[in-house]
Amino acid sequence: MSATVNYGIIGCGMMGQEHLRNIALLDGTRIRAIFEPDAEMAAIAKTFAPEAEMVASLDALLDIADLDCLVIVSPNHCHVGQMEEIRRKRPLPLLVEKPLFTSPEDEARVAAFAKSYPAPVWVAMEYRYMPPIAALVEQVAEATGGVRMLTIREHRFPFLPKVGDWNRFNRNTGGTFVEKCCHFFDLMRLIMQSEPVRVMASAGQAVNHLDETYNGEVPDILDHGYVLVDFENGARAMLELCMFAEGSRYQEEVSVVGPKGKIEALVPGPGRFWPDHLGEPPVPQVIVSPRDPKGPRQIDVPVDPELLEAGDHNGSTFYQHQQFLALVRGERASPEVSLEDGRKSVAMGLAAQESARTGQAVLLSPNRLTSAA
Repeated sequence: MSATVNYGIIGCGMMGQEHLRNIALLDGTRIRAIFEPDAEMAAIAKTFAPEAEMVASLDALLDIADLDCLVIVSPNHCHVGQMEEIRRKRPLPLLVEKPLFTSPEDEARVAAFAKSYPAPVWVAMEYRYMPPIAALVEQVAEATGGVRMLTIREHRFPFLPKVGDWNRFNRNTGGTFVEKCCHFFDLMRLIMQSEPVRVMASAGQAVNHLDETYNGEVPDILDHGYVLVDFENGARAMLELCMFAEGSRYQEEVSVVGPKGKIEALVPGPGRFWPDHLGEPPVPQVIVSPRDPKGPRQIDVPVDPELLEAGDHNGSTFYQHQQFLALVRGERASPEVSLEDGRKSVAMGLAAQESARTGQAVLLSPNRLTSAA
């Protein structure tokens, strides 16, 4: 490999453009080629990577000899098919956006891919790398004395428009608990250091997208809900999601409690959505609250303004790419977020979708989603 790592990018909508901006901040990298079939998105992507070769297909992208790695940022339902095409023609180190797949039928295909793909694959779980959440993960054992309860609250803006409005329908996204919330199920497993065994959810579509139609169809995506998760070690977690709460001061609030105390992470939403008349956006925080002696400590966790400008995820996309680049260069042995991590986060999301639909708890086996009980 040359000193410069050459990236091939598959998909350059809003999130793909965030990847372009963050890769540009890393030393020794180059966007070598881009496959983006939408003309408008391709034109925007070209402004971020003016030297990149624009190609008309994934097949043409894979023909470029000097590529060192690939980043998949296409619509959710395209991921598995594109991964399989890459495996057949030219397996390279791969960063694939979440969710890894969107339907139970894809799980066997992902398992077969994992057994046969010869290069490393990193699943893009950006939320792990948000500085306040990373600080919480680092301190959680000491602060809590062992996690017994975990609550994740996300109060945010509705789903943004996407190319072809693909994200308005469950058949393309996997459903809100897959598309949006696989991040949070990944965090649950990371923080708990245990596996989920039962998922219960209550959710609906109360406010968003009800006045929209696409080819005569009204969107069917959930806009609010609760999910309870029981873990093998006896701990419990809850997700509270509301996607019509963009007036909130903080977008994500993570609270972890154990016998010794509590630790919280507070994460603001994208700065571009913060109203100018309110002054500077909130600063991310970590709050540590011991039981004895009582005395909560509030710690600001500021994020580099250059990283905030590069995306909507509090600098996490940059920190994730730092680690992926180290993997491509051979400076780390394996992905920090594996295909199995990606698979399990989707399995939890699919279980939550099923529980919300049926009103029944859903059991999880170590390998896959099982029947409702």
